[in-house]
Amino acid sequence: MKGPGWAAIDAALEELYGGAVPLHVAPELPSYLGGDEPLDGISIFAREAPVPHWHLITYGMSDLSEDGERFEFTLRAARRPDAVQPPAWAVMLLQQLAIYVRATGEAFEPGQTLKPAELTLGDRPTLLTALVFTVDAELGVRENVMFLQIAAITDAEYAAARRGNASAVLDMIEAKTPLHVIDPARGSAV
Repeated sequence: MKGPGWAAIDAALEELYGGAVPLHVAPELPSYLGGDEPLDGISIFAREAPVPHWHLITYGMSDLSEDGERFEFTLRAARRPDAVQPPAWAVMLLQQLAIYVRATGEAFEPGQTLKPAELTLGDRPTLLTALVFTVDAELGVRENVMFLQIAAITDAEYAAARRGNASAVLDMIEAKTPLHVIDPARGSAV
């Protein structure tokens, strides 16, 4: 049964995207029907501005059938103009983070950093090795749902962010990378 949490996410996406129909990735059996997958789905929108990218939004990080405080992950991945689907690494990263949250019971917060043993962002070498979390600039917090965006950072940016400067590091990155779009080809801003 889809409840108020699901409706709040749909309403936020409707406000931002109007009637645009997203690509939607979902397990065969969502959790609200008894499935074990941590995510009930990911809606994915192709964007042209401010730079071409995919905007991915999760469903299921919190109990979607109940009222109350909750969060959902968002991620923005660079998009080639001719691309018809998002990169697989973006979907996999959201799923891996959802599995981690479900297994540990630990949620992420804005300003928090994470340095995984290995961060895979496609099949090409990248300087992006860590993650930082921030409130999605366009979706924000709506009807008790915080849209927590994942941004990727370099080792130097990670070192700076860990000293309590995550907000300043994100501001510096955003000057060159609007909306914190993850582009594996991006160099360091520090």
